[in-house]
Amino acid sequence: MKYDFAKIESKWQKKWADADLFAAKDNSDKPKFYGLVEFPYPSGAGMHVGHIKAYSGLEVVSRKRRMQGYNVLFPIGFDAFGLPAENYAIKTNTHPRIVTDQNIERFSNQMKRMGFSFDWDRVIDTTQEDYYKWTQWIFLKLFEKGLAYRDKTLVNYCPSCKVVLSNEDSQGGKCDICHSDVIQKSKEVWYLRITKYADKLLEGLNEVDYPDNIKQQQQHWIGKSTGAFVNFKLDNEQESLRVYTTRPDTLFGVTFMVIAPEHPLIDKYADQIRNMDQIEAYREECAKKSEFERIEINKDKTGVKIDGLMAVNPVSGKKVPLFIADYVMMGYGTGAIMAVPAHDQRDYDFAKKFGEEIIPVIKGGDIDTEAYTGDGEMINSDFLNGYTNKKDSIEKMIEVLEEKGIGEKGVQYKMKDWAFNRQRYWGEPIPIVHCPKCGMVGVPYEELPLRLPKVEHFQPGEDGESPLAKIDSFVNCKCPKCGGDAKRETDTMPQWAGSSWYFLRYIDPHNTEALADPKKLKYWMPVDWYNGGMEHVTRHMIYSRFWHRFLYDIGVVNTPEPYAKRSAQGLILGPDGTKMSKSKGNVVDPLDVADKYGADTLRTYILFMGDYGASTPWNENSVRGCKRFLDRVYRIFEKVTDENLHSLDNPLHKAIKKVSDDIEDMKYNTAIATLMALLNDFESATTVGKEQYVTFLKLLSPFAPHITEELWEMLGGEGFLSVSEWPVYDESKMVDETVEIGVQVNGKPKDAVELSLDDDEETAVAKAMALPKIANITAGKNIVKVIYKPGKILNLIVK
Repeated sequence: MKYDFAKIESKWQKKWADADLFAAKDNSDKPKFYGLVEFPYPSGAGMHVGHIKAYSGLEVVSRKRRMQGYNVLFPIGFDAFGLPAENYAIKTNTHPRIVTDQNIERFSNQMKRMGFSFDWDRVIDTTQEDYYKWTQWIFLKLFEKGLAYRDKTLVNYCPSCKVVLSNEDSQGGKCDICHSDVIQKSKEVWYLRITKYADKLLEGLNEVDYPDNIKQQQQHWIGKSTGAFVNFKLDNEQESLRVYTTRPDTLFGVTFMVIAPEHPLIDKYADQIRNMDQIEAYREECAKKSEFERIEINKDKTGVKIDGLMAVNPVSGKKVPLFIADYVMMGYGTGAIMAVPAHDQRDYDFAKKFGEEIIPVIKGGDIDTEAYTGDGEMINSDFLNGYTNKKDSIEKMIEVLEEKGIGEKGVQYKMKDWAFNRQRYWGEPIPIVHCPKCGMVGVPYEELPLRLPKVEHFQPGEDGESPLAKIDSFVNCKCPKCGGDAKRETDTMPQWAGSSWYFLRYIDPHNTEALADPKKLKYWMPVDWYNGGMEHVTRHMIYSRFWHRFLYDIGVVNTPEPYAKRSAQGLILGPDGTKMSKSKGNVVDPLDVADKYGADTLRTYILFMGDYGASTPWNENSVRGCKRFLDRVYRIFEKVTDENLHSLDNPLHKAIKKVSDDIEDMKYNTAIATLMALLNDFESATTVGKEQYVTFLKLLSPFAPHITEELWEMLGGEGFLSVSEWPVYDESKMVDETVEIGVQVNGKPKDAVELSLDDDEETAVAKAMALPKIANITAGKNIVKVIYKPGKILNLIVK
């Protein structure tokens, strides 16, 4: 028998599609399962093997759930707005709409070629007007509640892409898209006030099933800390500098302060600052640096001492100098810090460079060489001297600060408000009108969607202005409130917008009256299991959790958290063990593999290659091994008879339990290894019972659905194996007929013997005494007592 995978796979993909087999049914009486995978950005390069791994995990779970009687929603769509499509469109002079549609078609065909059981009736595309209408609707709700606002700030700007980037999109001082150096630019930008939801986002982590490392990454990204706000009065002035510190107990060690170069205090007191020329020159240097360059810990310390302004330490009364330095940012905390050089390495290095005093206030370490950052007894700290417990010393200091009215307990977050705009064409238009009389006014809901105008030229402006700003017919409009002349907002939303709520639209993708029917939301939400990459467990997941919690607070959705469970897959590395990239020439095209070995082989290998959550290198020999495994599965058909072989029951039922459990634990590699071992048992047997073979095919079906459907049909099975009943193991058939147990003599292990679980004590002793080692040890001695527990232990007490 020859396994013609090309013919078999196309046959069953058509049959599944014709039967609409994987369509979810709204409000079914069945228990529901909502399995979600991160929808792809449809690039021109098409799918890569990483996509196959990302989707295969929940593909297997979803197929198993259907066979367990669940109503399964396993959808797919496309996150299609953003810079890559627009950059490609500019390069090729092709409209991004055309580029996007072509890429989506290509991606869809590739996913269908893999046999993924997606519900193709629910496909969404974030660039379609009937989708981004609701993205705009959500933005307007945020705007109404004061959670969307504009502010002037220094932004990360990519001169190559001509776009403003968030900190997360410009990590390392490089643009995520083109990898060019990022510069700082002053601009009015939109923000979403995500910081207002910081505590809710942290508290929500207690209600979900996320791995510890994912929870920790989100907690770190939000970065909640408790400490105190402290007011440092300016010497001879009424004004104070406000700082936040997590260690207010070290206030007696403050010997200088540092403020951001952009701090408004500098301009306010410019007339009395004697070295403004030096300060202005330094400010110009800072403006050329990216945020990453400014806050990087290991860089050389730079700064300028302000001549003409000093602050007063509020607890010691000592005057302390003020510096400006690039590592202090206005967007972080209050834009000012107190420096305790004895106990902070960056402050220590700064103090050494500029010759400032270093006063230890915690005993320990050698401050002649480095800062001491550990705990210990408080010293040089007046009323705190002798304290040894950090918690107690912090509480005492806060008590004194509040009594004297010079500070109070406070909370800060590392997370900043979400910069929410781009100066590009290919994104959702922000539905705001700027009126000289009424200010910022939302586009009326009945006028949504605010459509992207159709244009021929969508190149960004040289000064970072959106290309929409050049389109007078789009910009010029009437104010919805007063009817006067007004102008539209010309920035568009970031790519993160469409992905922050897409899981809700899958539930009701064609609804024109709401983002989704409340009854359908109540049935399907929350997402039962969400799988994706580790690179998205902070930005995307926190953004989408924020949007969902907001929608919950205004009564649009029924659950506070969108995802009940989250998991993540590891990377597939190139054959050389490094990350796949075109420049290295180690990229593997999944279609090439499917054409050569079959989609079932590729699916099986992807999940067999190693721990699902770990990074694993590609191995062509192992791909061929999985192909040989499926060939053998196909050939076993020739050994099938109507009569089940009793000797196969034990390994078969063990396999049912093992595969069932391993799928739930995402231990796909060991599940497949179990099926390979069971196949060996089948091949060793003279015949294989039809019922036993069908059970094997059902267990294999989520991994290799095409070949198993074909064999099911060849066996005379009715309907589709993909929706047949999942096997259930019988514990009585999992018990081994014989077992090896240890033989002890006077309580000491000496040998082991193969016994039947039915063997009585007399038989067990006889078999043990037949062992040469036991016979030699007990020679000339009497057995005075036997301790025998079938299947566990045999202990001979002799004298």
